[in-house]
Amino acid sequence: MTAIAQEPATTTTTEHVDVLIVGAGISGIGAAHHLKDRFPGRTFAILDALDDRGGTWWTHRYPGVRSDSDLFTFGYRFKPWRGASIATSAEILSYLDEVIAEDDLAGRIRYRHRVTTASWSSAEARWTVQVTREDTGEELTLTTDFLWMCQGYYDHGQPYRPEWPGTDRFRGVVVHPQQWPADLDHAGKRVVVIGSGATAATIVPAMAETAAHVTMLQRSPTFFFARPRTHELAETLRALDVPDDWTHEILRRAYIAEGDEITRMSFEQPDELREMLVEAMRPLLPEDFDIAKHFSPTYRPWQQRLALLPDGDLFTAIREGRASVVTDTIETFTETGIRTSSGEELEADVVVTATGFDLCLFGGVAFTVDGEPVDFTERVTWRGTMISGVPNMAYVFGYFRASWTLRADLVSELVCRLLAHMQDRGASVVVPTLRPEDADMPLRPWADPENFNSGYVMRSVDRMFKQGDREPWTHLLEYAEERTALPAVDLDDKSLVYR
Repeated sequence: MTAIAQEPATTTTTEHVDVLIVGAGISGIGAAHHLKDRFPGRTFAILDALDDRGGTWWTHRYPGVRSDSDLFTFGYRFKPWRGASIATSAEILSYLDEVIAEDDLAGRIRYRHRVTTASWSSAEARWTVQVTREDTGEELTLTTDFLWMCQGYYDHGQPYRPEWPGTDRFRGVVVHPQQWPADLDHAGKRVVVIGSGATAATIVPAMAETAAHVTMLQRSPTFFFARPRTHELAETLRALDVPDDWTHEILRRAYIAEGDEITRMSFEQPDELREMLVEAMRPLLPEDFDIAKHFSPTYRPWQQRLALLPDGDLFTAIREGRASVVTDTIETFTETGIRTSSGEELEADVVVTATGFDLCLFGGVAFTVDGEPVDFTERVTWRGTMISGVPNMAYVFGYFRASWTLRADLVSELVCRLLAHMQDRGASVVVPTLRPEDADMPLRPWADPENFNSGYVMRSVDRMFKQGDREPWTHLLEYAEERTALPAVDLDDKSLVYR
C-alpha cells in the first residue's frame, strides 16, 4: 500500500495575549514567574519549539551532564535551592518542575510551537507572530502587546563541528554532545574527546568510569577549577536546621562574593589569579604532569570560561590512569582513530566532538517592523535587554562569568518595572531610540575579544547586534555592576520613547 502524504493542517484563528514569552527554559520560566507575580491580571503564553521544558537541560543528554555554575546562584532568587551546589540535569529539571507547579504555569506553556516570524505594526501597536506546530504542521497566528524573547542563545538543532580530514574513513562512532544517541554504549571502549571546555570537562570523567580509556584531545588548554560538589557551609547550615530560604540566601551571597573577587582579579591581577588556579591544580594531578603545557592557557584567566570540576573529578580520572590529556592539533582521522600533527596515533572506538555550539540570535525568528525586515547587525542593544528601533520587545541574555540566572532575574525585574511604567504613563508602545547626543556614537561589536573571546562568541560577531561606547547602549557588563545599576535604571532618560 502506498502512503498518501497529508497536507499540514492550517488555521486562520488568531489568539491574543498581553505578553508572549518565547522559550520555556530557565529564562522563560523565570520571566513567567515575575510577570505573574507583578501582573496577576495580564494574559500571557509561553511557546517553545522543544518537546518539553528546560531548554539546554532538556536537549543535552550526554554522560554526566550537569551545571557548570553553583545552583545557589544558578537557581532563582525567589526559589531556594535545597540540593548539592553542583547539580545534574535531572535535578535542575526537577527544580524547574517545582516552579512550574507552584506558579501554575503548565497550562500556559505550549511545546512544539516554533515561532517563525514576528511582525510589528505601529498602526495596531502589537506584534503578529507566526507559529508552526512541530507535531502537527499546523500554522498558528498569535498577536501580543509585548514580546519577550527568552529562547536562550544557541542553536539547539545544529552544533558547531569543524571539518577534519579523513572523518569519512574512520570506522568508529563520531558523536557530538548536543546530539547524543540514547543507545551509545561506550563501556570498555577507547574514547577520544575533542575539546577542553565545560562539556569536555563533564564528559571525560563520566565516560572514564566505564570506558577502557578516555583521551581529552585539546588544541589549547582551559583553566580548570576544582570545587566541592556540596559546599561545607551548606552542610553546616542544614545540620543546624537553618530555614531553606536563609541557607539559599547565605550560600548565594557567599558564591557571589567569591565570583566577584575572581572576576576582579582577572582584570586587575591576572598573573596572580593564573598562579592561584595553576597551584590549586598541582596537588590534584600526578607529580610528573605537565601543567604548563596542558592546563595553563595563553589567554587571561576568565577571558574564557573557567571549567568547573566538582570534587576535581577530571583530575581524579587522570591521576588514576583512566583518562589522559593530549595537547595538539589534528592532522587527520584514520581508520582506527586520530593522528595528531606531531605524529601521535590516538586509537579510538568512539570520538566525541565536544567542540562547542553556535549562537542563534533570537531563535532564528525573522523580525519585521512596519513591513521592513529588521537587520539586527545594524541595531544597538539597550542595556543588553532591548534593541534600538524595535518596539515592545525585550530579551534575556545572561552572564559569561556568573550564573545565567542572576541576570535573568535582574532582566525580568527590569522588564516588569518597564511594563508598570508604561501602564502608569498610559503608553502602549516603548521604543529604545538613540538620542541626539548618541547620533555619532562609535558602534562596537556586541562582544569585545579583549574582554571575552570564547570561540562561540567570536564566531557570532557578524550576525549579532552592536553596542555603543556609553550607557545605556552597552552589553556584557558584570553582575557586580548590574545588580545595583539595573534596578536603578531611569526609565525616563530619553533613550526610551513612549507613545
